[in-house]
Formats: sequence, C-alpha cells, structure tokens
Amino acid sequence: MNRRSPGAAAATAGASVIASMVLCAGVGYGLGSLAGLEVPIGLAGLFAGLVVGMALVYVRFRRL
Repeated sequence: MNRRSPGAAAATAGASVIASMVLCAGVGYGLGSLAGLEVPIGLAGLFAGLVVGMALVYVRFRRL
C-alpha cells in the first residue's frame, strides 16, 4: 500500500493556502501600484487569496 500520512496531507493543504495568499497579495499589490493604492488592494488580494486557498483545499481534499 502506498498511503500518505495525515501529516503530509495537512502540510500540503497549509502550503496551498499560504501559496495562494502570497500569490494573490502580490497580484493585488502589482495592480494597486498602477492605481497608486498598493497597500489597500494588496490587502484585499491577501484576503481573496485566503478564500481561493480554502476553495483549493476543499476541492483537493474533499474525499478525506
């Protein structure tokens, strides 16, 4: 049998959430710099990344 440990699944889920938050915050900061609103739009991207990350984790691990 080739089963992964529950710890590995949790680490993958956490890394997915953090990666999506960082990516969305970076995109938000970049788009905000075009409008002169780097921090507010970057923070909005950070929270949007949290939602996207949770959705990705749900889709990937819903069968566990």
